[in-house]
Amino acid sequence: MDLLPTPSHSTAYAADETFTLAPGTTLEAGPGTEGAARWLRAAVGAATGLPLAPGDRSADGVVRLAVDETVPGGPEAYRITVDPASGVRITGAGPAGVFWGAQTFRQMLGPDAFRRAPVRERVWQVPSGHLSDAPRFGWRGFMLDVARHFMPKDGVLRYLDLMAAHKLNVLHLHLTDDQGWRLEIRRYPELTAKGAWRERTKVGLRESTLWDERPHGGYYTQDDIREIVAYAAERHITVVPEIDIPGHSQAAIAAYPDLGNSDVVDTAALPVLPSWGVNPNVLAPTDEVLRFYENVFTEVLDLFPGEFVHVGGDECPKEQWRDSATAQTRIKELDLEDEDELQSWIIRHFDRWLADRGRRLIGWDEILEGGLAPGAAVSSWRGFAGGIAAAKSGHDVVMCPESHVYLDWRQSDSPDEPVPIAHVRTLEDVYRFEPVPAALTGEEARRVIGTQANLWTEVLDSARVVDYMAFPRLAAFAEVAWSELPAPAERDWAGFEARMATHYARLDALGVEYRRPQGPLPWQRRPGVTGRPKEGPPPIV
Repeated sequence: MDLLPTPSHSTAYAADETFTLAPGTTLEAGPGTEGAARWLRAAVGAATGLPLAPGDRSADGVVRLAVDETVPGGPEAYRITVDPASGVRITGAGPAGVFWGAQTFRQMLGPDAFRRAPVRERVWQVPSGHLSDAPRFGWRGFMLDVARHFMPKDGVLRYLDLMAAHKLNVLHLHLTDDQGWRLEIRRYPELTAKGAWRERTKVGLRESTLWDERPHGGYYTQDDIREIVAYAAERHITVVPEIDIPGHSQAAIAAYPDLGNSDVVDTAALPVLPSWGVNPNVLAPTDEVLRFYENVFTEVLDLFPGEFVHVGGDECPKEQWRDSATAQTRIKELDLEDEDELQSWIIRHFDRWLADRGRRLIGWDEILEGGLAPGAAVSSWRGFAGGIAAAKSGHDVVMCPESHVYLDWRQSDSPDEPVPIAHVRTLEDVYRFEPVPAALTGEEARRVIGTQANLWTEVLDSARVVDYMAFPRLAAFAEVAWSELPAPAERDWAGFEARMATHYARLDALGVEYRRPQGPLPWQRRPGVTGRPKEGPPPIV
């Protein structure tokens, strides 16, 4: 059936014996399955044109949804049984398991089940048999950077649907950076009135001399965020917000200059940053800045009910602190050794602040420097070393090394690639990614709570380009995150390629403008910004 992700446990199906969905097929939803039933009627019902009316028996058979906590594999585990005479039974260990089973059921119906309305008269059949499945990791994440290039709310909702179709369950939303602040904070309206907009945008990275002179910006209102979070929750996806501190903060400083190191730089003159790279303008280590961000995080906690809050913590240059009398006085007052410990002091402050409110801090692996509270977790992005160190120190880890799962990296070395940055990471490279390092013992390996693919958008200026860079590699990543796969060298790459042939048809039905196996389509080869000079694509970095 070319399922993706491939089921983690046993499957046994008879293609010559099928159950047929018909106009009279009913949908019986047991306690705890109401959400999955709503989704099935809205998605599968729309694609098939079948009402899937409520009911417990019908001459045309029944699709039964049930929760059974004895299903092994945790709350996201599920079983599917298809009988030609009686119908389909989807049983989950919890409501999430039923929902993931419903996603698999849609795949079993064929690519046309991924459309929003029927496209032809057809018979909807699924082969008889039994399938049992459960995820390998509890955190199966996708990080979407909406700070560098803003993605309107409808685009985020669309990506939540794409994540659900691939059984990914954590959306890490990168909401703030030097180039834009994308979240309404009612106590501090200038964060979006000024911090959400930049006057122009560099085309390409670092050495590029090309500019898009159009202003760029946008932000999510608090009601937008509530809608996104609720839409995600209906799909058993948790949204983890990222509010960057103390680096990657120039948009906030542009809105409120007192947040910066005003004794060494004219912070009132700083704009929302129009270019890319590691930026020297960082937050000042003052009590006033701590109170400001405590107030910000108070509103964040009200909007995002999940366990984790991401604070960034990466790429914080220390030059301004070394030159700042205020920062140097703070180092002496706290009896800190240097500026690196000063950053750790800021991170530990919010670690405790979040813990006091029943939440957990997570940050990029730089936050390990200086020590963390026991409940804090680490996103390991600079290879595996940070994750290994965190796990050995007793911290939970989400593995997302740039060397393997940064989806903004180029997909081939062809000059036709529209976003030719960084090193080549092909679909096969992502499929052979192993999140748990061999250097960890069994107990340490259990600290790897999951894995995540990251998509940074410095040079991804439209939803079409985001699609091209995310897919099909996000599909390969989803299988790595969900399925129990053999060691990388032993994985069935040929079998995965064969299953992808079917999955491409699903992506087509969903309207995803993915990179084709043979390379980019003609439109994807064209420059992405109106008026770009003919010197060529952005520089390779």
